[in-house]
Amino acid sequence: MADLLGAFEQAVLLAIVRLGANAYGRTVLHEAQASLGRQVSAGAVYTTLDRLEQRGLVRSRQEEGTAARGGRPRRYYTVVAEGVSALNEARDTLTRMWSSIQWPAEGVR
Repeated sequence: MADLLGAFEQAVLLAIVRLGANAYGRTVLHEAQASLGRQVSAGAVYTTLDRLEQRGLVRSRQEEGTAARGGRPRRYYTVVAEGVSALNEARDTLTRMWSSIQWPAEGVR
């Protein structure tokens, strides 16, 4: 449980899953913002992508740049099996935590 994913890490991983082959930095940023319903900084997304890759939850590949991008390369991300397992564990943990709660909880103001 010490390695349980945080909400932002989950949002980034799920954005990659939803985007599939089109998951590069900017699209991940926009998808994460849409799912969270708030603005997030590009730096936060790129830092999280780097951290998730270091943890072995995603892998990236760099593709050559196009003329439309001024020749700048683009890095694409894929969630690997360990990332899927981490997402499943996070979902299952939260489900277990909420399973004994009847909402709205009585006595909570």
